Amino acid sequence: MSSPPVATVPPPERTTQPTANVQQLKALLRTTLRVSVTDGRVFLGTFSGTDKQLNILLINTDEYRTGPDAVPDALDGRYVGQVMIPWRLVVRVESRLEGEQARKYSDSDEESMYT
Repeated sequence: MSSPPVATVPPPERTTQPTANVQQLKALLRTTLRVSVTDGRVFLGTFSGTDKQLNILLINTDEYRTGPDAVPDALDGRYVGQVMIPWRLVVRVESRLEGEQARKYSDSDEESMYT
């Protein structure tokens, strides 16, 4: 026995433009982010999105340990693949500057190349 077909309704068309914050977040999709968390770990991966709670989803991610529990000789990170980082643990999120901005900071010792 087959079930009857289910009618699907397409989502309503957006009547308003996305806010500036949403546009900035969309511009970060598929870019490399460096996310620092409260326990001293740093995740370096490709930004894939967020959920409603603003947890950060990264793919192709490497994890690095910093601080007192870091092994001094182990500078290489470990590949962790896809991770979801709870927003409450996030201390800092950085993105590499591209284009003209990157050239502006490339020769400076006092400015970060991350925003």
